[in-house]
Amino acid sequence: MTDWDGLEEFTLVAETGRFSEAARRMDVSSSHVSRQVARLEERLQTRLFYRSTRTVTLTEAGKLFLPHCQHLLDARNEALKAVRDLSSEPRGLLRMTCAVAYGEDFIMPRVNDFLELYPQLRIEMTLTNQRLDLVQGSYDLAIRLGRLPDSSLVATRLAPRRLYLCAAPGYIERHGAPHSLSELPRHNCLVGSDDHWSFRQNGRDLSVRVQGNWRCNSGRSVLEAALRGIGLCQLPDYYVTEHLQSGALRPLLTHLQPLDAGVWAVYPQQRHLSPKVRGLIDHLKETLAG
Repeated sequence: MTDWDGLEEFTLVAETGRFSEAARRMDVSSSHVSRQVARLEERLQTRLFYRSTRTVTLTEAGKLFLPHCQHLLDARNEALKAVRDLSSEPRGLLRMTCAVAYGEDFIMPRVNDFLELYPQLRIEMTLTNQRLDLVQGSYDLAIRLGRLPDSSLVATRLAPRRLYLCAAPGYIERHGAPHSLSELPRHNCLVGSDDHWSFRQNGRDLSVRVQGNWRCNSGRSVLEAALRGIGLCQLPDYYVTEHLQSGALRPLLTHLQPLDAGVWAVYPQQRHLSPKVRGLIDHLKETLAG
């Protein structure tokens, strides 16, 4: 006999209110549950339940004892699960969400690679620019970009994400290049899903509202317009890096460039991630960094 004996039986009786229901859930006899609880009470030298022919209710000692038992059993189950998961392969359904353009271009190709490695996994991806409630929507994982609001969710950084203000050489030849934020109103700014652009000046983050004769909530469309010399754009690195390297776009106001805001894997609070979520996060972190 150990100090653990009877804890599970006691907890199930307390939670269900019936010895018979606790026995059913444990797949043992009611007499076994009754004996285990009686022995536990004997070791504690106190009564945990008031019993009658129809009802079972907790004593004051039982009410004090119950949350401690629940915590111990939860910790035991989590410890067993953590060890079992070490040898488990990703399998089952993984529901996730991501912004449309980034998901199409960068996340889904890597998810497909991961799926080929683990064919027992099933992926259900929702591509949307709306920030979905992961708990209410029963999502396992979200990929989110930029600064994250405070929340009860857990976030793991996957890759950097830097914003660049830039324009095509043709636009600069016709209209000149801005040298300060005060000059931005004189330029045609290609507005995407947000008409506020981010900068950092003297150690402070700034949000500047911009305007122009063109607006579209597609990053790829903003890029195409910028390459054609229609106006200035501010886009993340994954849109513009190759064009900055080729000279098709030129960086502007580099001394005011905002800090890296990151690409994040966000998921509900859990003590131990399932193999499917942990595995995909590690895969994305490795391949996005490359």
